Amino acid sequence: MTLRIVRLGGPRHPEEGLRIGTVRRPPRGVPKGEYAKRDLYDVWLPNLAPSEALLKEARASLEDRDEASWRRFVRKYRAELKTPESRALLETLAALSQHANFSVGCYCADEARCHRSVLRELLKERGARIG
Repeated sequence: MTLRIVRLGGPRHPEEGLRIGTVRRPPRGVPKGEYAKRDLYDVWLPNLAPSEALLKEARASLEDRDEASWRRFVRKYRAELKTPESRALLETLAALSQHANFSVGCYCADEARCHRSVLRELLKERGARIG
């Protein structure tokens, strides 16, 4: 059993299982009934997405290709995920990865500059089995 970190909207892996969208907002212009059909996500979990303010900072760091801004984003995002609720969600996903196939993801094209790269690290730190 494994947890995969994916780009939402990309093709599904044959053993991917349930796809969880860790994004702040649902996709624009897509009817809710088509999210799964379009390989976006099966379940929406915005609680693990960066806050709106932090997303604005992240977009600025992407436009500028500023490494210091990106590191600042990572530090702040990790801080946001230190709430008891977020820690519980991360622990739950890590534990589930030992027993079920599923994935978490975001829309960003470049995982290296996306919050899902930080989620990957945080889940690994909690013992998640990542494929």
